[in-house]
Order: sequence, then C-alpha cells, then structure tokens
Amino acid sequence: MAEEDESQKTEDPSDKKLANAKKKGQVAQSQEIKTWMILLGGTAGLVFMAPFMTANIRGAIEPMIRNPHAIPTDFDHLLLLVSNLSGEMGLILAPLLALLFVIALFSNIAQFGLIFAPEKIKPDLNKLSLISGVKRMFSSRALMEFLKGILKLLAVGIVSFSMALPMLKDITLIPEYDITQMMDRIHIIAILLAVGTIGVMTVIAALDFAYQKYSFKKKMMMSKQEVKDEHKQSEGDPQIKARIRKVRMERAQQRMMAAVPEADVVITNPTHYSIALEYKMDDMTAPKLVAKGIDHLAIRIREVAKAHDVPIVENPPLARALYAGVELDEEIPPEHFKAVAEVIGFVMRQRGTLPPLEDQAGGEPPVQ
Repeated sequence: MAEEDESQKTEDPSDKKLANAKKKGQVAQSQEIKTWMILLGGTAGLVFMAPFMTANIRGAIEPMIRNPHAIPTDFDHLLLLVSNLSGEMGLILAPLLALLFVIALFSNIAQFGLIFAPEKIKPDLNKLSLISGVKRMFSSRALMEFLKGILKLLAVGIVSFSMALPMLKDITLIPEYDITQMMDRIHIIAILLAVGTIGVMTVIAALDFAYQKYSFKKKMMMSKQEVKDEHKQSEGDPQIKARIRKVRMERAQQRMMAAVPEADVVITNPTHYSIALEYKMDDMTAPKLVAKGIDHLAIRIREVAKAHDVPIVENPPLARALYAGVELDEEIPPEHFKAVAEVIGFVMRQRGTLPPLEDQAGGEPPVQ
C-alpha cells in the first residue's frame, strides 16, 4: 500500500507545502556540509591562530617537559596542576572553539535560512518509546547513514595519512627535538591532515548536499488529489464559489426586478436587450440605470415594466450602448445624454409631464 501511495506522488511540491514544512523544521539539511564548513573554518583558524596558540601552549607545558622531576607526585598537587593546566588550555583554545561554534550556526543558516520551529523542540513521547527507538536504529535510513560514515572515515583516513606519511618517516627522532621543533612539526602534520580531510569532505559534502535535496523533494512530492485538495483550501471549493456567485447573481436580479416598477422608461432593442432608467428631474442631475439584462432577463424586465405601466421604447443602438457602457446604479455618462434625453422627453410628453414638442420654444429640454 505504501509503494502504491508513493507511486501516486507524481506532482512537484507546491510553495505552500514547502513553506508549511519549513515552519515545522522539515528542510533539506546536509550534515556533511556542516562538517565540511567546520573543518574548513577550523583549519583556517588553526593556520592564523597557530602562532598564538603554539606560543601559549609551549609556555604552559615547557616547564613540565624541561623539569619533570620538579612535578609533585602527591594527589592534591597533581589535581591542582591538572586543574590549572586545563584552565590555561581552555583559554588558549577558546577563540578557536568560538569560531567553530559560529561556523556551525552559519552552516545551517546558509543551507535553509533562519527558521523558528517550536514543533522541533516540543516534547514527543513517541521519541521516548523503546520500540520506536529500536526501529529508528535499524531502519534503512540509519543503515545508510552508518555505511556512509564508515566509507567517509575510510576515505578521509586513507587520503589524509597518505599526505602526512612522508612527515612521519622520522617520527622516532621527534623525542630528540627541542620543544620548538616538536611543536612546529606537529603543527605541519596537523595542517596536512586537515587539508587531506577537507579535500575528501568537499567531494562528500557536495554529493550529500545534492542527495539531500533530491531526497527531500521526493519526500515532499504530492499526488494529484493532494494538489486538488490544497487548491480547494487556498482558493476555496469551486462548487461553493459557484454557488455563492449564483446566489449573489440571483439577489442582484431580485433587486433589479424590484427597481423596475420605479423606473421611468425601459429601452429595448427590442428582443435581446432591456435597460431600465430612472430620472427624477428635481432630485437627479442625470438619469440612472436601475436594471439591465439580455435575452431571458431582458424579457423579464419588459414583463415587469408592462405589469407596472412603465413605458417601453425601442432604440437598439442606445440599448446596446447603455448595456455595455453603464453599470447598475450608475448615472448615464455625458456621451449618451442627448439620446437618453430624447427618449425621456418623448415619455414625459406622452404622460403629459411636458408640453407637446410644437409648444416648446427651445425644443427638447437638455438632461443635465
């Protein structure tokens, strides 16, 4: 069943899924990149800090090497000596250790940026389960990590010691060196070992980083159903959205039909378009479109208009122009004033609101 589920995940992970995974601390992370950066930074720090560290370490241990007979052998003095020596070594190594700590933090930030994921530190009782722990220890991933660690150690060991081996041929002569020569020799060998290690780790880190990216993307792959479900959650269910649009349209049509009886005229083309206009000379500066529709809705507007004795005037060009250029509850724009004024003037003369055209000295009154 698991194989079947994996085979269904054929879609690339969406930005939303990747963002949610990042919030939970689930990211493509390579431990080898961290190890590589620590080695690189540690080696650089060792090179630059070596003179300071060597001088201070030499100063700390030289008295004991030159005069070993002067070292007290009772327990209390030995304990004090070890304690003082540990404190001095800690202070000497503190800058290098601080550098390694900063590099370790930066190596994570460089891979996936700053992440605040409280779920990662939330207590999980499943992690305390003995059975779960055993399963994790013997899982395929754990086995892969174990084999990878063995191969990494072998590769690092072979390359590093191959580079340092020439320096170890006269190792039996090192006890005859003075303290300065001994420290310099150890310093050179340490750098050679570090360079060999970094060379191998560069290759391993690059391969592991690419693998972790691939593995994480594969893990985040989505099935077609998951993509559909996510789209519904983010954009809304298409069926629900369609239902909402339908309800809104029905309510808008109901408001239009309720406004038709109050209209002063309905302009038609005469079958496909119906436009209801309202104009109150004392209250409005221009006529207002209160209802419009095409085909079936146009027929309903005309039926309501007839039922309430609203005049219907046929003017196809004007009906089409008003339908395309004017929205509900908008006033008629200036470019249609003249044509609309002629229609409303005709209606008002029919009702007797205006005198007949031949009685008017100035002709048709303009609509403001």
